[in-house]
Amino acid sequence: MAERSVAGTRPKISVSLLGPLSLACNGEALALPASRKTRALFTYLLLENRTHRRERLCEIFFNVPDDPRAALRWSLSKIRTMLGDCADALKGDRETVFLDPGAFDLDIDGLDGIPVKEELTAALESPLTGIAWSGSDHYDAWLGAERARIDRLRLDWLRRAESNSQIDEPLLKRARQEAGLIAADIGESPSIAPAPFDQAIQYCHAEDGVRIAYATFGEGPPLVKAANWLNHLELDWRSPFWDGLISNLAKFRTLLRYDERGNGMSQWDIEDISFESFVTDLETVADRSGLERFPLLGISQGCAVSIEYAARHPERVSQLILLGGYARGWRHFADEAEAARREAIITLVEHGWGQNTPIYRQLFSQSFFPDATLEELDQFNEFQRKMVSPENAVRLLQTFSNIDVRHRLADIKVPTLVIHSNEDQRIPIELGVELAANIPGASFVTLDSRSHVPLAREPAMTRLLDAIQSFLT
Repeated sequence: MAERSVAGTRPKISVSLLGPLSLACNGEALALPASRKTRALFTYLLLENRTHRRERLCEIFFNVPDDPRAALRWSLSKIRTMLGDCADALKGDRETVFLDPGAFDLDIDGLDGIPVKEELTAALESPLTGIAWSGSDHYDAWLGAERARIDRLRLDWLRRAESNSQIDEPLLKRARQEAGLIAADIGESPSIAPAPFDQAIQYCHAEDGVRIAYATFGEGPPLVKAANWLNHLELDWRSPFWDGLISNLAKFRTLLRYDERGNGMSQWDIEDISFESFVTDLETVADRSGLERFPLLGISQGCAVSIEYAARHPERVSQLILLGGYARGWRHFADEAEAARREAIITLVEHGWGQNTPIYRQLFSQSFFPDATLEELDQFNEFQRKMVSPENAVRLLQTFSNIDVRHRLADIKVPTLVIHSNEDQRIPIELGVELAANIPGASFVTLDSRSHVPLAREPAMTRLLDAIQSFLT
């Protein structure tokens, strides 16, 4: 990509993230550090674009028994050497480190407009190669998420290339083939299929500074959806498990949704994962949207978050829809045997979530969708792995288990619809009945399904959509 500079100022460093990592200044290549871990640290600091605590960087990159802070200092010194005249872009004190993004031009930031041949050729390169290393589950998960994000940009880029008659056919053919490979990697069919709706992903910052990704798409009056277990703004509507619900809701509603902190396209490296943070994140997104009053949809643990939000802000919520939800996590109702089983699953997640074998995630996939085909289960296994790190998966599950908003149910004063699958294998229907029985005036609809949320091909999906549409209109 062309390097931008401003008269009278130092030229920026051009960074190529498509293909092997490379840096250049004034047309001259900069020598990368020999250490793959140091290159990984530089890329992490560059793409995260925020201040990092040295202690946390040591946990991620230098979790060794000798002197992790000294190892971090050594790597940072190598990064400064690499940056040369721009070494002051790397800022830090005794406790924090920050890499100034204003000192760099990234090739992926140029993936807009009409592609030209040279840029298209660059976009065909696989992103972020040469910076993988073993030893950190958090970094592995972060790298996978960043690659998926850049792959999304590449797909949009290649889609535009198909409509550009100036690109020669051999290059277009390669573009189509490459797009198919990218699509297959994230669970899509191997084609450059247009998105069903245009959506613009934006970011806002929660009270504690955590970056929350949100997006709006669809047609009609607004509907706000609270985050639930493992969302991804870009991949949800390409998933056979969420597409049936999300895409169909967007046919008659403008859907505002966001990724929960710690997963999807929201910030992963965070200190606070708590029920209170879930509620304040919803408050932040709702405020940023500019909507004064709106219907609110909660799914699974998102129901408890929605209940708490509606109790705090009755003037903002016009209607409340609770799908497959509960007021209390399992620690508030499980007997000794059930508690032992659930604790065992959390232990398996902690030690096996990020592994290539899907056996650990299969426990979740099977409980969410017991009637899914083997192919569908494999897709959901991979979908879950890409959505969250093992560390955050455990933290989320622990937080969900302690939720209790039973004292808030009587405070809900807005029209409420509770929907639950009659044989839900994940959240027993008794917990849905508890919601409907204790929220004043709530309506209760059951779905003939064993799925936590019905698959698109199930008749229960049609009943679900009809119930929501009738309730909202």
